Amino acid sequence: MTGRLDNAQPYALGLFRIVVGGLFACHGAASLFGVLGGAMGGGSVPAGAWPGWFAAVIQLAGGGLVALGLGTRAAAFISSGSMAYAYFVVHQPEALWPLQNGGESSAMFCWAMLLLVFTGSGALGVDRLLGGGAERTETSATAEREPATV
Repeated sequence: MTGRLDNAQPYALGLFRIVVGGLFACHGAASLFGVLGGAMGGGSVPAGAWPGWFAAVIQLAGGGLVALGLGTRAAAFISSGSMAYAYFVVHQPEALWPLQNGGESSAMFCWAMLLLVFTGSGALGVDRLLGGGAERTETSATAEREPATV
């Protein structure tokens, strides 16, 4: 059973990346364009407004890149940082716990994106189709660490 789960890990990680990136991009689209219910229940964030508009641009662009698996680690790093900022500057002054201050989604996106910084895109990413770049399979990374036996 464990072997089968290990073989499926890159695909599960790829699906996780697609879902998290897609949801993150939806938050950005809602804030920028007023779609999907809009920002905070309706409407859009005024262009150039600090920090909401800039956060929405990062959410839309970063979420799209993460969902596609294109530059996953860099996009996830910037996205994670923006959510950490959102939590500690916008939500945390209201109350200590995310359930009290409305920062659950900021905290969850922050940690999910940070996980993707360390894991990479997994399977099904554009990075893999373009030759991998910084994204390497575990097998090739292990082969580079271990000397060849004769």
